[in-house]
Amino acid sequence: MIVITGATGALNGATIEHLLERIPAEQIGVSVRDTAKAQHLADRGVRVRRGPYDDPVALRHSFEGADQILLVSQNSPHVDGISLHRNAIEAAVAVGVEQILYTSHQGAGSDSPFPPAREHAATEALLADSGLAWTSLRNGFYAHSLDWLLANWQQTGAIIAPEDGPISWTDRGDAAEAAAIILSGDRPLHGPVTLTARAAVTFDDIARIASELTGRKIERIVMNDEEWIARQIERGVQEFMARLTLTTFQAAREGRFAGVDPLLGNLLDREPRTVGDLLEARLAAHERARESHAI
Repeated sequence: MIVITGATGALNGATIEHLLERIPAEQIGVSVRDTAKAQHLADRGVRVRRGPYDDPVALRHSFEGADQILLVSQNSPHVDGISLHRNAIEAAVAVGVEQILYTSHQGAGSDSPFPPAREHAATEALLADSGLAWTSLRNGFYAHSLDWLLANWQQTGAIIAPEDGPISWTDRGDAAEAAAIILSGDRPLHGPVTLTARAAVTFDDIARIASELTGRKIERIVMNDEEWIARQIERGVQEFMARLTLTTFQAAREGRFAGVDPLLGNLLDREPRTVGDLLEARLAAHERARESHAI
């Protein structure tokens, strides 16, 4: 059996949908905080059990009978994520799971200015010490993050942000599909593996792509870090979150997200989606919304 955590979230929820196309539902289990939110999966024959990361007893029950577990990383900046991940790994060991796949991040590193990257690195160390076979899916930075990092560029004609560096922006749906392929396939992958789009681009590149798509000049304006923080606070963003977001730019400047790898495309047997695909989809959605308001 394959047990998926975070099954009601966007990433692993999509992975389950791809798995259901590949293997019978009775071979899939989910471990979730709220079983009511996974009723749609239970209705399709998936085993649903409660298994929040802060409840080791429930985790062991939800992992029972699993050969593989897809462990999604927790996403709250306000909790001790390493301890939560440790609970899940220890539960997997306790019930005899054979392999854990963990949704990590391309920039995982103990010395990164980006706090989630340090958490991912610490979790990978726990996996390495667990005695289990493990695979860390170092997914590229999810491209939908650009929806808030680029702000309202369509209205202003400008991308205003701190100095950045190349990032291999990767479609979350592509990463979800790749996880399902790995879980259901017969090609074992061990240790950290990198799943990214084919190219890493800067905000200068994105401004150029946006200009080509819109047929108008989209400027790239670099803002001082502290001025950008102040601008975010003025817009109602909590300072803590603004400074956390700033670490994305700081890590990018160090080249933490610049690497690319062909593995994602090879697994999908197609070209991974690009930043241009994302922008084109957003522009099309914007045009549809404009037309609906005009009717």
